Amino acid sequence: MALVTTQPCVKVIGANGQISLGKQYAGRQVLVEEQEPGVWLVRTATIIPDNEIWLHQPKAAADLQNALSWAQANTPADNNLDITLEKLSGQD
Repeated sequence: MALVTTQPCVKVIGANGQISLGKQYAGRQVLVEEQEPGVWLVRTATIIPDNEIWLHQPKAAADLQNALSWAQANTPADNNLDITLEKLSGQD
């Protein structure tokens, strides 16, 4: 990871309590930590919803990658569609 350093610059907090960090950060999520009164650490972050965190576990990620690879190698076909629909509906 490259270390990026810039010269300090003065930003003015607007009447609505906001500051602009620049268009390159537009739409990004950030973590804001108040380390002491008047001192903030702002870091870009990727937030994963709790109900999706399981997808990022090694086994689930590997299973998902295997499924995607299989789907790319096995194109869908309409062969035996009636038989497949009967099996899915439970009418054997």
